[in-house]
Amino acid sequence: QVQLVESGGGLVQPGDSLTLSCVVSGFTIDMYIIGWFRQAPGKEREGIACISPRYGNQYYADSMKGRFTVSRDNVEKSMYTVNLQIDNLTPEDTATYFCAAHPHLGYATRSTLDMKYDYWGQGTQVTVSS
Repeated sequence: QVQLVESGGGLVQPGDSLTLSCVVSGFTIDMYIIGWFRQAPGKEREGIACISPRYGNQYYADSMKGRFTVSRDNVEKSMYTVNLQIDNLTPEDTATYFCAAHPHLGYATRSTLDMKYDYWGQGTQVTVSS
């Protein structure tokens, strides 16, 4: 059973940093692309970045370069964590953050961030406010 579970959200102050985690299980991780997305109230969902566990490379949306960092931890072969670090948070970062997975054997690229993902986590809320 494919599962993605996000955690790490909460209420933070402007300028803070935050690391979100996505624990993925139930599938062979190196056959998938893992992506991070966010959706603010009243706005469309936007892609932040994606990572290829097979090749270890990351792709970032142009608007997300600089303050967002995607990384991976191999907890064990059947469980895998993909982290999203966000630096210098601003109120405009307030959103629900989601991780998602889609079968893909290649590198993380713009097209893999833009593609339709099959599996989604439930999301974790990040609120940036003073």
